[in-house]
Amino acid sequence: MAKVHAEAKRAADAGDTVILIGHDGHEEVAGTLGVAPGRTVLVETVEGVAEVRVADREKVTYLSQTTLSVSEVEEIAAALRARFPNIRGQGAEDICYATSNRQAAVAAVVDEADLVLVVGSANSSNSNRLVELAAAAGVEAHLIEDAAAIDPAWLDAAGTVAVTAGASAPPVLVDEVVAAIAAAGPIEVVERRVADEPQEFLLPQRLRTHDAPAPSGRTRPPR
Repeated sequence: MAKVHAEAKRAADAGDTVILIGHDGHEEVAGTLGVAPGRTVLVETVEGVAEVRVADREKVTYLSQTTLSVSEVEEIAAALRARFPNIRGQGAEDICYATSNRQAAVAAVVDEADLVLVVGSANSSNSNRLVELAAAAGVEAHLIEDAAAIDPAWLDAAGTVAVTAGASAPPVLVDEVVAAIAAAGPIEVVERRVADEPQEFLLPQRLRTHDAPAPSGRTRPPR
């Protein structure tokens, strides 16, 4: 997130209109819009591209909410490039790694799981996508905000539970979910790591209520 904020500030300071691809109301989007509020326009859909107004068609930069996947971003980005041929944009590696890593983690364990729990907010598109991926594989899956949301009935018939998190969920919440499952009976915890994520995604200081560590992208299937 810090990288996107820096890019937004750099582009705005250079006189560009910054077009931000993302979801209105998402914390990361709110933070990025706050970096250069007078020069940033939010676009959520391909149809929205036609409504964008810029001061100079030759001075336009697009950025993206980092927790979107490439597929979510590319269609809108293509429409922006068609409308503004000289637009500057970010690379795919800046857009999707957090989301793609978590999808890969779910894919790596879903065949072994009887139940998938995804820690994340109900308005998080990438968290909901993880639930959809598990469900598409025929595995029961639930989106939970924290350990308190676990229904004990879900665990009754589950020999193996896979636990993962959306890109914005602090890893401490994942740890608490694993601890809650352990409280129901003895378990073996196996961590599956599909990628390392050294970058930190932090809200601007004015939007933080407390500091939390960056998500690790871990999938833990307790047995």
